[in-house]
Amino acid sequence: MAQENLSVVLHAKGDLRLENRPIPEPGPNEVLLQMHSVGICGSDVHYWQNGRIGDFVLKKPMVLGHEAAGRVAKVGSAVTHLKPGDRVAIEPGVPREMDEFFKRGQYNLSPTIFFCATPPDDGNLCRYYTHNANFCYKLPDNVTFEEGALIEPLSVGIHACRRAGVTLGSTVLICGAGPIGLVSLLVAKAMGASKVIITDLFAERLGMAKELGADFQLTVKKDDGPQQLAKKVEDTLGAQPQITLECTGVESCIQTALYATGSGGVVMLVGLGASMTTVPLVNAAVREVDIRGVFRYCNTWPMAIAMLSSGKVNVKPLVTHRFPLEQAVQAFETTRQGLGIKVMLKCDKNDQNP
Repeated sequence: MAQENLSVVLHAKGDLRLENRPIPEPGPNEVLLQMHSVGICGSDVHYWQNGRIGDFVLKKPMVLGHEAAGRVAKVGSAVTHLKPGDRVAIEPGVPREMDEFFKRGQYNLSPTIFFCATPPDDGNLCRYYTHNANFCYKLPDNVTFEEGALIEPLSVGIHACRRAGVTLGSTVLICGAGPIGLVSLLVAKAMGASKVIITDLFAERLGMAKELGADFQLTVKKDDGPQQLAKKVEDTLGAQPQITLECTGVESCIQTALYATGSGGVVMLVGLGASMTTVPLVNAAVREVDIRGVFRYCNTWPMAIAMLSSGKVNVKPLVTHRFPLEQAVQAFETTRQGLGIKVMLKCDKNDQNP
């Protein structure tokens, strides 16, 4: 085993460094993972550029990365379901205690949860990383490491579609064709949505959405009014959508989502924007449009693995850029500039394959 553990560490706002750290030893219920593929998320870039997200503030150096898959290098003394050599996808949120949220299956809402690359918890953008073995999921032979890493964003789509009630025959509007909008599209179609319309400012993203199965793509212009856009959605679909997944967090898009969704429908707020937002609340209230939120995900990895291994969902086209771990700063800059869809960092020097 190489004695270096090259890690991508954020020291302060704008201060991203590559540095060697010791290779950790797994505790009794942990595994040591040789990391393989780690995707860069918008939140990683946000911490790099701003030093915080909402109430989560960087106060000490933190390893970034939470969309990840790797190979088991060593198992803790109490681990029985994994062995060295197993390929696994990592669920980055691990409850620290069996509180009321854990007991009712909503462990993602536990206030004390450990979460990779959320201050003060280190992420896994490094060569070697230890993680709770119960939150490492074996990958079938026909699922690649990169697909395993993409289970994290895919899980956001699964959790959102489940909470929104997407089912056979649903008509769905998705606002925003970034990575989360695109995985939400894949999941909505896999769960049986009959018609999905997706909106974005950028034609190339809508092109990708079309490739991934969107029935309609609507290019948004910055000066489009929310009610005007809602009318365009209805005209394109032939009816108002029953479910809207708002994946941008932009105030005008949330307004559009509320106006566009049919009476008795659901607006799911997936994207996060400003903490205070002005929306046509009375319009939604008198039409019994439910407004729901999501916070990450829970209990989604088994479903995601089944979707990928069965071929029901194909996330491979989402990876548009790959960089070796040594070029992490360049990879982050690529993501910051909004180039491509998903940038993947390859952490294993001897295996740069997907």
